[in-house]
Amino acid sequence: MLLPWVRKRLLDDPKRLGRWGQRRCERFLQRSGCRTIARNYAFRGGELDLVMADKDGTLVFTRRHEEFATAKSAVNFDKQQKLTRTAKRFLKDFDVSDRPLRFDVLTVILGQTGTPVINHYPSAFIPR
Repeated sequence: MLLPWVRKRLLDDPKRLGRWGQRRCERFLQRSGCRTIARNYAFRGGELDLVMADKDGTLVFTRRHEEFATAKSAVNFDKQQKLTRTAKRFLKDFDVSDRPLRFDVLTVILGQTGTPVINHYPSAFIPR
């Protein structure tokens, strides 16, 4: 449960909210057995919030969203294309193209009251 003044500070500052949400998502994935490989990897206008390695070695590319929206609307077709291009560049830059991969979306819902909610959508989309 967040204190009201903390919630207000987060809701009043989108950058702070983004950093807060990303830390929550990273901890959420770590509790499920993933380990952090990279944060905020960017390439030509595309960004991967987190790159994690799952227990089985799968690389997990994540995108998070802080609004009341479905995972599908959070990562539309254009965003999927941008994320896919950025992930391909990550694989090339770090020479890890031989690893299985998946794209997850995590939504962080921070309402006006109550406990923040994280929804995890593993394999939210298949790259084309």
